[in-house]
Amino acid sequence: MTDQIRKQIELRAPQSRVWRALSDRTEFGAWFGVRFPAGTFVLGETVSGNITYPGYEHVVMDIEIVEVTPQRTLAYRWHPYSVDSTIDYSSEPTTLVTFTLEATPAGTLLTIVESGFDNIPLHRRDDAFRRNDSGWAEQLVNIERHVTATQ
Repeated sequence: MTDQIRKQIELRAPQSRVWRALSDRTEFGAWFGVRFPAGTFVLGETVSGNITYPGYEHVVMDIEIVEVTPQRTLAYRWHPYSVDSTIDYSSEPTTLVTFTLEATPAGTLLTIVESGFDNIPLHRRDDAFRRNDSGWAEQLVNIERHVTATQ
């Protein structure tokens, strides 16, 4: 599948804890590696913050919140792997990132789906897909570490 990245992890943390790690901007930033203004994500807002991951501090992450269903789903749109500060990505289509939570006997199943890569300009589509695929694998480790360390 070239249009969609799908990752899952079962977290040994209650759904409410995982939801807080997703919906609170400061907590999201702590595990994701971005400095957002304090607060919670609100449907319809656009939020910007600087990436804190070493080597990418020059990158500003802009996300548009398109779904907030408490304890269940958070979704946003963004420009995937938009790390070159000399390029204006604003005219490009965005991808949709959706986090879905489901309670399990051991904690919470977190599913992350990023879709819409087939609409990304051909000259950067494969690179964006490949880099985000490995990035989401790393982010699963980060959120697991975050929610289990700070329950």
